Amino acid sequence: MSEYTPKLQVQLNERLMKLKERFVQKFGKTPLFYAYAPGRVNLIGEHIDYCGYAVLPMAIEQNILAAVSVDESQTIQLANANPQYNDITVSTGDLKIDRANPQWQYYFLCGVKGVQELLGLAAPVGMQCVVDGTVPPSSGLSSSSALVCCAGLLTAEANRKTLTKVVLAETCARSERYIGTEGGGMDQSISFLAEEGTAKLIEFNPLRSTDVKLPGGAVFVIANCCVEMNKAATSHYNIRVVECRIATKVLAKSRGLDWSRLMKLGEVQPELGASLEEMVQIVEEVLHQEPYSREEICQCLGITLECLCNDILSPNTQHVTQFKLYQRAKHVYGEAGRVLRFKAVCDRAGAQAIQELGELMRDSHASCRDLYECSCPELDQLVDTCLQSGAVGSRLTGAGWGGCVVSMVPVDTLDSFLQRVRESYYQPDARRAALEKQSLFVTKPGGSSHSVSGVAVSQHPPCPVKGPHASSAGVSI
Repeated sequence: MSEYTPKLQVQLNERLMKLKERFVQKFGKTPLFYAYAPGRVNLIGEHIDYCGYAVLPMAIEQNILAAVSVDESQTIQLANANPQYNDITVSTGDLKIDRANPQWQYYFLCGVKGVQELLGLAAPVGMQCVVDGTVPPSSGLSSSSALVCCAGLLTAEANRKTLTKVVLAETCARSERYIGTEGGGMDQSISFLAEEGTAKLIEFNPLRSTDVKLPGGAVFVIANCCVEMNKAATSHYNIRVVECRIATKVLAKSRGLDWSRLMKLGEVQPELGASLEEMVQIVEEVLHQEPYSREEICQCLGITLECLCNDILSPNTQHVTQFKLYQRAKHVYGEAGRVLRFKAVCDRAGAQAIQELGELMRDSHASCRDLYECSCPELDQLVDTCLQSGAVGSRLTGAGWGGCVVSMVPVDTLDSFLQRVRESYYQPDARRAALEKQSLFVTKPGGSSHSVSGVAVSQHPPCPVKGPHASSAGVSI
């Protein structure tokens, strides 16, 4: 059985046909197989996966689709269906990823390299690939991670290796760090573990997922603020990772723990046997609200500046001289609590569920804006517009500093909500108005990454993934 609705199946079929035509034009032969990886929207739990805490995303309909053929050339010939992106050809044994220039092809190569290294492929097969994406780039909907996941998946398939979804998710999460982003694994995990019709609570160490049934009577609407943010192109994201890392060590040392081995705020809580509410109180007691200088951090930890730079800071945060530890830690512990409350409300599914979830989303955005400082004026404006237009909850989603907001909207007010957001946010600005069609849309939980006309992934325990076959799409392989 296909995991797609008839409408989505038709859309996928049309894209497969067009992608096949593009592939034949480019390489003079038909694709051997196709690979698919969805984008995602995080409903709640921002900037806490890399701290070890659970998040609550769902896959979306927008996705990355790749057509692939294989030969013995030991080169990768990579093209994009979007003509604004250049073709590249690289050796499978010499995958260079330019951290200083995080263009689309390097995300693809991250996925290829990660799976090659996992499998210990001494002589990986050559591949020809044409990639087509419908996830808006730099929008906070995980276009880059979807590309990494698609590349990892098709690399396993091209080399005739079967991996579990969990292994692929963990491998792609690690391999995206080749580009310099020290992410936590949410994006890759939901890409592989998603199931149509349900959001997921994603937990780490070990990686696992739990279905979260969203309440009826409301839908989730994604709106792009039309400010692009490539998190690998700036140090904003990694600065937050490093601030949380330093806060971990300062909190641990203050409570007599072996702070040198602890790297994540989520590791401190079980060591202390404390609740999330108690961790917030410990943050209030231990950390001061004024930024910490490098010198103060070294004094707190009893380390040298050289140790701080070499062992704690990342390559693209070496220039940072001030660190906000109190604000970042308070956000993480507070947001981790909101994720668990969100799931609990969904599990109860009471009469007030929609209002309670909306309040948690509003509180999440306020924390992202004020404590984590990962919002921007356009995101704040769009959140306010959505709330004023009838959303019960609205918040930024993704890394922030641009990209999208996600809003929870009662079904019976959806049409008026969409119209009011168009009139208030998009239509007054010519650039936003031109982007509105792909910037404002209703979404529902989608399915996971898989190969088309080829089985590359198995569930855990192993069992074939069923996706739409190319024959059903009208494509002759």
